[in-house]
Amino acid sequence: MSIFDETITLNNGVKIPKLALGVWEIPDDQVAAAVKSALDIGYRHIDTAQAYGNERGVGEGVLNSSVSRDQIFVNSKVAAEIKNYDEAKKSIDETLNKMGLDYLDMMIIHNPQPWTEVNQGNDRHFEGNLETWRAMEDAVKAGKLKTIGVSSFDKEDLDNLIKNSDTKPAVNQVQIHIGDTPMDIIKYSQANDIAVEAFSPVAHGAAMNDERIKKMAEKYHVSVPQLCIRYDWQLNVIVLPKSANPEHMKSNAEIDFEISAEDMDTLMKIDQMNYGAASAYPVFGGKL
Repeated sequence: MSIFDETITLNNGVKIPKLALGVWEIPDDQVAAAVKSALDIGYRHIDTAQAYGNERGVGEGVLNSSVSRDQIFVNSKVAAEIKNYDEAKKSIDETLNKMGLDYLDMMIIHNPQPWTEVNQGNDRHFEGNLETWRAMEDAVKAGKLKTIGVSSFDKEDLDNLIKNSDTKPAVNQVQIHIGDTPMDIIKYSQANDIAVEAFSPVAHGAAMNDERIKKMAEKYHVSVPQLCIRYDWQLNVIVLPKSANPEHMKSNAEIDFEISAEDMDTLMKIDQMNYGAASAYPVFGGKL
């Protein structure tokens, strides 16, 4: 079985490919080519977001590929700022229009808080997230979305949806990489039958400069990204490495090796990752 054929079955029976192409920061006029290359290589799961400003190009790449639409798992995210029913409903329709697609395989709430509040405020927007969630549930009923999930949700955020809605999130997309392995939320999500997705598996490139990680990659005769992606893979999460470079896309999928339990433990204990310039982003601890 190819790495691209490996799937996780979500709590509603939908199968999601375990390896995805992430497209954050790939410009709209370049992303169609990246998506097409990824699909040619064998990727069957593409992850974008309203906030990335490249949904149109992702749709173009999907539609112009030689792979049939029903073989491709396409995900986008409702902007973190949207915390009401009407805006969320409108944004889902706008996403479909931009992408030129009849449906998305999944849509997720990009963050429980608007980005300007991340790392600054304690308001978790419980009501607003339920409103957006209800719009997403209705989009599933209307056949516009196959399944729905969330991103960067903590235990209390997940509980809010589980207790107060008819639909349990299918996934929780969380930042997971060597240097930041939030086992509490990984375990809590998985215990509640919510699949976990790992974004920024290579720590937005910061892992490339970490001597401890480089040394471990050398031990396995693999690249640093391969080690990082395999590390996440062994936590039984869906992994979303980002690349616009077909050579990197290929090598990111070459993770047919096993990190020993002892080395997984060593890697899990690494913390204090230096994100460099990327530390300005809210997902890496920065403030807008």
